[in-house]
Amino acid sequence: MGSHRNVGLHHVSILDDHDHVTGTKIRFSSEAASEHQVVAGVALQLFTLGIPCVYYGTEQALGGPEDSQRGYLPAWKAWSNWADRYLRETMFGPLHPRQRPDQGLAAQLNQRDGSLPGFGPFGTAGRHCFDPNSPAFVRIAALTAFAKAIPSALRRSPVPAPHLELPGPLRAAGPGELIAWSRLLDRREMLCVINGHGSQQRGGDVLIDSDLSPPNRHLQVLVNTAHVAQGSGYQGAHLSGSTLPVLRRDDGTAYVEIRDVGPSEVLVLTNRP
Repeated sequence: MGSHRNVGLHHVSILDDHDHVTGTKIRFSSEAASEHQVVAGVALQLFTLGIPCVYYGTEQALGGPEDSQRGYLPAWKAWSNWADRYLRETMFGPLHPRQRPDQGLAAQLNQRDGSLPGFGPFGTAGRHCFDPNSPAFVRIAALTAFAKAIPSALRRSPVPAPHLELPGPLRAAGPGELIAWSRLLDRREMLCVINGHGSQQRGGDVLIDSDLSPPNRHLQVLVNTAHVAQGSGYQGAHLSGSTLPVLRRDDGTAYVEIRDVGPSEVLVLTNRP
């Protein structure tokens, strides 16, 4: 799909859903390395071709029952229709849900069925977990707001092949290294960078278009999810609003030095703020 931008108008990208028709029936965050690791997956949805579909609860990193309870649950991680329930925990968990929905809205809202347990998030009952300050939510909210504010380059441009070179001798990026690609539209380059590792910092030299960024130019950091999450207390690399010089090799190849990107964090930079 990289060279067929119109296909992106029809392709829906999904990370979590209520069925998972193939593979293990668990949410992305069920075995995540951190409370915000899912942000890396959502960023891939938002900044590549296609229509991103963020399943409810993904933005809160819902992950199913607690680890201590999973061994007692029938069909946990199984590929069966019975296991779909582990994908469908309610964010606003009823204390005692009604078994039959045909008894009218009043009964649903005002009566309880004590024979049924609650089915709330993380094995709870009668509680909700919509937290606007949760680590995943604040990052995903910032990325979606950014994608909405700058739609053209991020929604309608093609996606060139990933371009990454690690510091030191040239070699192919291995598992856990940075994921980097650009969206190009007219003279604007939007560089998207994700640390796909769940627990370690990563860095690399990221190649960019040398024609769009002539000598003595800079790229500006538009979004840094680590900065978004930590606010004014953030003291790491690549603050939102900061700039990176475009460097050149002897052969004219243009690149920027991306360093110390935190686990599962996301950067978006541009040559034309």
